[in-house]
Amino acid sequence: MTHEPDLDTFRELTEQAWAQLPDEFRRAAGRVVLHVQDLADRDVLEELNIVNPMSLSGLYQGVPLTIDSVTFPYPESPRIFLYRLPILAEARSKPDVTLKELIHHVLVHELGHHFGYSDEEMHRLTD
Repeated sequence: MTHEPDLDTFRELTEQAWAQLPDEFRRAAGRVVLHVQDLADRDVLEELNIVNPMSLSGLYQGVPLTIDSVTFPYPESPRIFLYRLPILAEARSKPDVTLKELIHHVLVHELGHHFGYSDEEMHRLTD
């Protein structure tokens, strides 16, 4: 890739990836809010015991739908973060994968957490 997208362009690519998901998938996701940042915030990295911020490309924050309750709903909207710099670095290391494909992959992975899948379950589903 000769020109890497700035944060605004990366956000647009993320929104395009969201829009390309099947309608029923987006509807089932409910009130998920997408966020795009260059890197994870320091407090998030500390909470996850991550030293190198480049090792975190996406994050789901919220209560998975399998736990959320109508009688005791989680007060905040669930959030999905995509981190631009780690995703760009990964894209540079995988010339056979496009940036759009990688953004889609990270987005779907984090949505999997929203739907209650573990990392192991998602690996089995996508491999």
